[in-house]
Amino acid sequence: MVRHAWFVIQNLPFHHLTVVNDLRSRPLLPLAAGLTYLCPMEKLMRQHWWKALSVIILVYALVAGLLVPLKPNLLDVSPNAAQAGATQSFQLLGYNTQFTDDRDGLMAWLNYGEGYALRAVEVTVLDDRRATVTFNFPDGLPTDRPENKRLSLIVSGSESGAFVAPDVVVMRQESAPADLAAVEADWRQGVMQPGELTAHPGMTFPYRSLLGETIRNTYFHVSLWFAMMFLFIAAVVYAVKYLRRKSKLEAGGVSNHADLNNVNSLERADHWSVVFTGVGMLFGILGLLTGAVWAKYTWGSFWNWDIKQFTTLIALLIYAGYFVLRAAFPDPERRARLGAVYNIFAFACLIPLIYILPRMSATSLHPGAEGNPAMGGEDLDNTMRMIFYPTIIGWTLFGGWMAGVAYRARLLGERLLRSQEVH
Repeated sequence: MVRHAWFVIQNLPFHHLTVVNDLRSRPLLPLAAGLTYLCPMEKLMRQHWWKALSVIILVYALVAGLLVPLKPNLLDVSPNAAQAGATQSFQLLGYNTQFTDDRDGLMAWLNYGEGYALRAVEVTVLDDRRATVTFNFPDGLPTDRPENKRLSLIVSGSESGAFVAPDVVVMRQESAPADLAAVEADWRQGVMQPGELTAHPGMTFPYRSLLGETIRNTYFHVSLWFAMMFLFIAAVVYAVKYLRRKSKLEAGGVSNHADLNNVNSLERADHWSVVFTGVGMLFGILGLLTGAVWAKYTWGSFWNWDIKQFTTLIALLIYAGYFVLRAAFPDPERRARLGAVYNIFAFACLIPLIYILPRMSATSLHPGAEGNPAMGGEDLDNTMRMIFYPTIIGWTLFGGWMAGVAYRARLLGERLLRSQEVH
């Protein structure tokens, strides 16, 4: 039984409100819809475990996301072309490599495809980042047709582990080789054998030649977008709640009284919708800014009018119109009603603008174009998922915490304003 609980009895004028104190000595009054209450979201805001969890997750994301090294790979391979029937050396410039420690066991292959590869006949280590590999090229490619083939270079060492530099050497074939069977046999002899490729001994993130170290922005740019979506979903849920409660109230199905120092259930739903939309907008702007910084390093400029950038900007401008609309109506009831309807409209626009239209584009620079969700193994490996998915949870919880603080601030302002009107 709750001691010293205060309930405002519905259907009574404000100057005749009845307060019931110390319910242990009296029958428990029914919790009618018009009584002052704490909604589930407010009850959740009074708990602290999930707020602490959000901070712990975000600290983990910052530390692990910024300090875990990238996998070794190659920054440059020169020359980038090979001639059939020649012995040719290539100079390698590594990234995060330890060629000196790998000196005795460093191996390299040029891979043509399934079942065909050339093994380096000599590997010379100059320092941790520089090495020279030499190959004996057969008289042609293992195919009976003219072809310009891009070969991938595979390197493996005990310390650096195995890594692939895709399509770094071009070999041209004007016509089929005179002895195709002999050429095919030469290419088969160099195929990698079981146990020759070694894994990197520590935890690493994937290296992408275009992204380099900027791949770490995935944990902040992309996760902010996911958190923004969850916050906008919460906002539209409370907008729908407001409209449903308003409809029931007008039909006479529920009562909505509250004392002068509190807000009723309609106002609470409206306040929650506003604060979730505001925090979602903040996360959306942060996502747009982090994406612009990323674009500067990968695409050459902060803004490229890529379709993903353009449609995202439109979506955020639509949500900005929500706050402009609310500011245009001084009457609280009209402001809340129109704001709830507009919030539903904005969310309905958000989905096609951010998740559908960009994937229909064949010219977009952004990952996710042409139906690729950018979540496969080529873009996001298991080590990244260990950071990425918890970060989404962390940002979402932290955004909910921010919304709760903003909600309490709105309630405090509302109560102070009503107190001033009474006195």
